[in-house]
Amino acid sequence: MEVVNTVGRRKAAVARVFVKPGKGQITINHKELEAYFPLNILQYEVKQPLLVTNTLENYDVTINLDGGGIKGQAEAARMGIARALCQIDAEFRPVLKKNGFLTRDPREVERKKPGQPGARRKFQFSKR
Repeated sequence: MEVVNTVGRRKAAVARVFVKPGKGQITINHKELEAYFPLNILQYEVKQPLLVTNTLENYDVTINLDGGGIKGQAEAARMGIARALCQIDAEFRPVLKKNGFLTRDPREVERKKPGQPGARRKFQFSKR
């Protein structure tokens, strides 16, 4: 098996994921997972597809992350890893689909409208 290449997206974050057989090494933007995401909850979020399919020690994952915030980047990486695992073995698909790792979250930030301070907030009304 050669390298499997997939893309994961969430909000403004884009993750280009490369999965190959290995010992369970996860590298993000040339840094270790623990150095890039110091929070345990975000590390867990990135590893979720590998944990659900029991393949954490079987593959080396390299991720190029760009855009968005740390939460969006972690979820984009999770989606990219899940898509790569589906390409590697189709039997993983029902488990990953059931956990919601293959569904792109469509929620985006609403744009600011002219004549108001935010997307929906209006300036305070003054009668006099």
